Amino acid sequence: MAVEALTPLRAALLSLFLIAAAGAACAQAQDKQPSTFGTVIGGALLCHDQIDNKYFHSWLSTHFGAPYKHEGGAYWFRTGEATLWGAPVTEVMVSDDTSELAFLAAVAEVPPDELEQSIRRVSGVPYPAADASPYPLRISAPGSTIAYYNTKSKIYCAKFKPLPRH
Repeated sequence: MAVEALTPLRAALLSLFLIAAAGAACAQAQDKQPSTFGTVIGGALLCHDQIDNKYFHSWLSTHFGAPYKHEGGAYWFRTGEATLWGAPVTEVMVSDDTSELAFLAAVAEVPPDELEQSIRRVSGVPYPAADASPYPLRISAPGSTIAYYNTKSKIYCAKFKPLPRH
């Protein structure tokens, strides 16, 4: 069986096809939730660990690509079809270095009372209402907060930055 040599045109077309296929596979992979999303992002949103904004920016960039915007002292990442505690999560925000706080936040596509019930059912962490207002903040003992975000929820953990290392 004779092997045909690739002509320059065929080689160029093959290269373009492979680049397009790799780009599509990368975009598709970024739409899927990483298996560690609940542990890494969910655990941090519950304030179970330190908030290192450089680490989370790197982790989110690796799994979801570059942030789609940078405003309000945060980098904003779209998460595709990610879920936490059974609730759809469409965006995750991580603080930049302009704030005195390091924070991680997420937008859940459910109202705060539903998000609180989901978190309590899955992790056992209660989020009592901070007051009797119609739209109260819900704050857990470790300091994680659920706030109203129109008809959705925003959950976040904010901590003071550690002292710089000398």
